[in-house]
Amino acid sequence: MRALKLETIGASKTFGTFRALDKVSLTVRAGTVHALLGENGAGKSTLVKGLVGYAPLDEGNILVDDRERHVRLPRDAHALGIGMVYQHFTVAPGLTVAENLVLARGDLPARIHWKRERERLRAFMEKMPFKLDPDRPVSALAAGEKQKLEILKQLYLDRRLIILDEPTSVLTPQEADEVLGLMRDLAHGGQVSVLMITHKFREVTAFADDVTVLRKGALVGSTAVAETTPEALAEWMMGRSDDRTVAGERPPVDREHAPALEVAGLEVNNDKGVLAVHGASFQVRPGEILGIAGISGNGQRELTEALLGQRKHEGGAVRVHGEAYHATRKEMLARGVHSLPEEPLRNASVADMSVAENLALRTFDRTPIRRQGWRVSRRAIREQARGLIERFQVTPPDPDRPIGTLSGGNVQRAVLARELTEEVRVLIVSNPVFGLDFNSVALIHQRLMKARNRGAAVLLLSEDLDELLELADRILVIHDGALVFETAAGQADRAELGAHMAGGGAREAS
Repeated sequence: MRALKLETIGASKTFGTFRALDKVSLTVRAGTVHALLGENGAGKSTLVKGLVGYAPLDEGNILVDDRERHVRLPRDAHALGIGMVYQHFTVAPGLTVAENLVLARGDLPARIHWKRERERLRAFMEKMPFKLDPDRPVSALAAGEKQKLEILKQLYLDRRLIILDEPTSVLTPQEADEVLGLMRDLAHGGQVSVLMITHKFREVTAFADDVTVLRKGALVGSTAVAETTPEALAEWMMGRSDDRTVAGERPPVDREHAPALEVAGLEVNNDKGVLAVHGASFQVRPGEILGIAGISGNGQRELTEALLGQRKHEGGAVRVHGEAYHATRKEMLARGVHSLPEEPLRNASVADMSVAENLALRTFDRTPIRRQGWRVSRRAIREQARGLIERFQVTPPDPDRPIGTLSGGNVQRAVLARELTEEVRVLIVSNPVFGLDFNSVALIHQRLMKARNRGAAVLLLSEDLDELLELADRILVIHDGALVFETAAGQADRAELGAHMAGGGAREAS
């Protein structure tokens, strides 16, 4: 198996009147890892869909090993040795590793000769730098092992150029480094070339050889990673310098101050009636961000929903400002409890209602919106919305547009505008920037830090360890529904956090 060289020359794609990709040319050198960066809507997905045949390019050329090739269907890409590992797993959890690999071929006879297939798999595994037990059920694999299986599928199918789409979004730091390190070793060994879509500068600098940046469908530039910096790449992406760290002073947390949010022995069931949160206890003080780190599916959703009144808890207690708290709307308004939940279009807004109406969900029953009993002033709703839209940079700036037609980043900005308009004393936040572009990430992080510095107690649940290390004062790790580790963010060790996220060496948090 030999790595491919891939080039695009003038790659373009139009949807109606929208130019999604405009004359993009790049070169993925054989045997290298090439990172592809850009904000949401920059054209990354459009480009790779053209390369794998899911949305063929309208214009331009694709060259494989210096020969022009036509890719109109996925089978054309497969025949050329081009494969893709998607952000979300495509494995069949009810089957074994061997069955997943064999069924991926697509050229199977009516009756599978398993003895012959197992011999073929054994010979294949002997050549691989990482191995999985062929008889192991996929449902028993950890996230990192499932990602390895996705990569093994592509190698088993003789793909010589593999596109990785956000390959580490569901992995612990150790799993992420291991998977990307293996791909880099395969590439540098001449077996495969890698085109990696990522939003993490650390992954680019640690594992990529070259990097290309797209902005608004156009090529901004390509360079060797050794000849650039994260700051320069951020400027390419945004068209201006963007310091992704949270600027400004960070007042120390007053440990003598009474906690604003107290959770004691909280127990919460999942949708199947099985305990998903086991005796969670923690406190958040005013002017503090407490981060909760964990791999998706370890009880974060159930914990967040219990604190926001969307799910009852089976045991334990919650107190806000020293008083029992049951997450009613009346209690939230009286005690200044606000939230920025995951998937805000589903959990924090009404898609068919306008942006202005969604922005008024907290204030519709108060003056100046409420007038003469229960009459509502539409004019006041629009005036409030226009001010918030401008302050929080919601695009397009149309208060009458249904919020469900906005991009994910702009829905999140609108919800943030609603939740941070009034005095915030407790703020509960879950994965606030997942899938958002760099500008939206920077804005939301700055707003969270401002709320913290104004005295809000912020509970931040996030699957992005970099986000927690940047924003949090303290970090707890949740694994299998239990809080198993605690550290000050300034003293946190990524490897130690990752080990606890994966369930190794856990000890109870204090």
